[in-house]
Amino acid sequence: MELLRLIHGYQFDSSLATLFPTPYALATLILFVWSLGPALKGTVGFSFLVWLRITWALTLIPGVTGVMLALGGAKVPSATDVGGGLTKYRLPYDPSRDYEHWMYAALALLTLYVIEVLIKGHLVEQRRGMKFLPLATLFLYACAYRVGQVAVVPGSTPGS
Repeated sequence: MELLRLIHGYQFDSSLATLFPTPYALATLILFVWSLGPALKGTVGFSFLVWLRITWALTLIPGVTGVMLALGGAKVPSATDVGGGLTKYRLPYDPSRDYEHWMYAALALLTLYVIEVLIKGHLVEQRRGMKFLPLATLFLYACAYRVGQVAVVPGSTPGS
């Protein structure tokens, strides 16, 4: 169980952690910056697709370990009272953060699927879909960032 927690909850420990607290958030930020080129060119290169697959892996690794932890009864640290109404980060615990964590993770998965649809040109013509690629990848980065943030920081309803 501790190995799952270690894999699932890995965070960077540096001053840049405010911009990308986890490897997943870093991967999505790189994907966003990288998406500007295909949006201008109207086509996606092989290297972008490789990075997109790496981002998928960095989405699924914490996702699968998170489901396994949840099945074992675990909740995110911001929703877990370790004593005195505080979390392990010495902040007030907030049970609603567990649901938010799941919501942002689900939105990230959905957004990755939308990015795949845009790249393949299934619902819209590919050149036209490429114009929306930076918007989709920016939303993905925001979801990835929030997944990590809601796991640590309490929301507006602490102790509820």
